[in-house]
Amino acid sequence: MENSRSVSILFFVHTVVLSIVSINCKDNNNLVTNQAALFVFGDSLFDAGNNNYIDTFSRFKSNIWPYGQTTFKSPTGRISDGRLIPDFIAEYAWLPLIPPNLQPSNGHNQFTFGVNFASGGAGALVETFPGMVISLGAQLNNFKNVEKRLRSELGDSEAKRIISRAVYLFHIGGNDYVYPILFANSSTFKSSSKEKFSDFVLGNITAVIERLESDLSGFKYALHDYHTSLSERINNRLKYGFKEGKKACCGTGPLRGINTCGGRVWGLSQRYELCENVTEYLFFDSFHLTEKAHRQIAELIWSGPSNVTGPYNLKALFELK
Repeated sequence: MENSRSVSILFFVHTVVLSIVSINCKDNNNLVTNQAALFVFGDSLFDAGNNNYIDTFSRFKSNIWPYGQTTFKSPTGRISDGRLIPDFIAEYAWLPLIPPNLQPSNGHNQFTFGVNFASGGAGALVETFPGMVISLGAQLNNFKNVEKRLRSELGDSEAKRIISRAVYLFHIGGNDYVYPILFANSSTFKSSSKEKFSDFVLGNITAVIERLESDLSGFKYALHDYHTSLSERINNRLKYGFKEGKKACCGTGPLRGINTCGGRVWGLSQRYELCENVTEYLFFDSFHLTEKAHRQIAELIWSGPSNVTGPYNLKALFELK
């Protein structure tokens, strides 16, 4: 990255959120009138509908009812009853909903405020669900294509301004552990020790920060422990306004933990149960949270105190733009 760039990154690696910003930008306009764009990468926790447009198993899509029932009143591709964390971050930053990269273009510079590249099932490793999802590497290539498109439509100067001032959000890593468990013959899992495999996915965050410190003069960062935020709500559900902290709203079996929500699993029709009041639940299906839970965690990331999201929260980093 160039030292003159103003770059923000919100980086979820399994259980950790990392946000980094360089503040060498000379533009001090306020957040409302000169918003930074938002570019989103990751897996199902952030996927706003990209998997709807790829040839993959139905298990990796949520284009069926009851997904999307709360806010959108119909399925959008988000794996929840409603909005996801990036949707709330966009709202707090005075941005519109960030569109999926693969959503058909409306021909009106739809990516000016940012793009969502996330794909349900994606991992940090290309070996995770290969051929079934949009890998992180492919997402980054898609970002490069969007950058070229912005240069073509808006000119080099404006495109550079948008890209250099943008905030970049990542949630990735969890599926790199799920895939070897589901497919025990995974070559990646077999050829690596547990410690080495963990390092493949999590890496050394301290080393990454140190490298960015040397590459980006004056950068600021924030860390949020997503795992702790989730565990807090599982173990103290009533404190956070949930009647159910472990049982899913949608699914079958004990705690509705069998992911049959929507009635399709690997292309097969399945019966499922659906709760009456989704606002009472932390989990919407066996893996993914409800809109209510997403809002709570987004608020912590956006404006939480330094012991929750620190040393800066995302609101502070946006305001530095």
